[in-house]
Amino acid sequence: MTSYIVEADGGSRGNPGPAGYGAVVMDAADRQVLAEAAEAIGVATNNVAEYRGLIAGLTAVLDLGGEGVPVAVRMDSKLVVEQMAGRWKIKNEGLRPLALEAGKLARRLRVTEWTWIPREQNGHADRLANEAMDAAAKGLAWRAGGSVVQAESRTSPRSTSVVHAEPRTSPRSTSTDSGTPADLSAPSASLATAQQRNSGTGWSPPTRVATSLLLLRHGETPLSVERRFSGLGDAELTANGLAQAAAAAERLSREPYRLDAIVSSPLKRARQTAEAVAQRTGLGVEVDDDLREADFGAWEGHTFTEVQRGWPAELAAWLADPNTAPPGGESFEAVAQRIRRAEERLVERYEGRTVLIVSHVTPIKTLLRFALMAPPVTLYRMHLDLACLSLIEHYADGQSVVKSFNDTSHLR
Repeated sequence: MTSYIVEADGGSRGNPGPAGYGAVVMDAADRQVLAEAAEAIGVATNNVAEYRGLIAGLTAVLDLGGEGVPVAVRMDSKLVVEQMAGRWKIKNEGLRPLALEAGKLARRLRVTEWTWIPREQNGHADRLANEAMDAAAKGLAWRAGGSVVQAESRTSPRSTSVVHAEPRTSPRSTSTDSGTPADLSAPSASLATAQQRNSGTGWSPPTRVATSLLLLRHGETPLSVERRFSGLGDAELTANGLAQAAAAAERLSREPYRLDAIVSSPLKRARQTAEAVAQRTGLGVEVDDDLREADFGAWEGHTFTEVQRGWPAELAAWLADPNTAPPGGESFEAVAQRIRRAEERLVERYEGRTVLIVSHVTPIKTLLRFALMAPPVTLYRMHLDLACLSLIEHYADGQSVVKSFNDTSHLR
């Protein structure tokens, strides 16, 4: 299986001063250079340039079609590596948007390790950063291969062309961002310890939760009692469904749950469930249209048996391929696109906090699938009960962990 190495760097001649970044993507098997990126970014600090280099490297992997592919990130910036691994807090608010952007990209990839390396081992990325800064000093823009062209602006588009070149180093400022002394007060580790801790085995527990997503399926409706397709049809909760919502609300209002926000699908059955929790916790309910159930089109309100009799070929195709939609409806892959948008918004907006998402079977299964980095067909291999709870924790390094699944203990 293909896997990548990203090496990134950034520098500032003055800190803050004229700054630039460089990044290189290599095949992990033979270290063949697959892409390079570099850019002068005007006046900035070292840390800003280093984060910009990381973002460019991760973006280059996505440009190569590397979504979901293992990636090892190597940088000589202790601050960036430790913050992305979740071991150091981000105390400089100026760096937070860059860290969030890098984390969003990392979640689309499969970053298996964040490794600090000595500067002399990061010569390729360092060279690219200095080439970009040297070019900018002459009023030129960096181009792959070290050549330059007359610059139209100081923020010319980066290049990700393939270039094979021997690394060389150039002087740059290595002082840290003066605005982040607290970040740098964290205990340092030897290279061997850092590499061991970032070995990518998946067994080392993350040290800081970025965002916790509690996923609550709505309570019972008349359609769920009769096991009918229930998509955009706006059924309300039954008396039993209201009791299920109340039971979930009672549980979520107690320790160890400390909700910071409640976000609901716009459909009535989800909103009624969310409002029950809101009443017990004193929180408001935010509605996100992207969290609605899949549109089952012509099958809405029908049982599985009725669909099997009326649309046998269409049902078989739908069960075989997540890209296939019911007649007049929405495919699971189309649902996944909007659920990804919602997830990224919530993880960014509520970093470090706990969010209750009240939704439906398909959106919740999709969020779980994303966290597990599982293929779309996984949707057919999961079962969610009414009013069940599941938990996903998103960590600062871009990794996600499913901590619980289909928990209905509050209904007993």
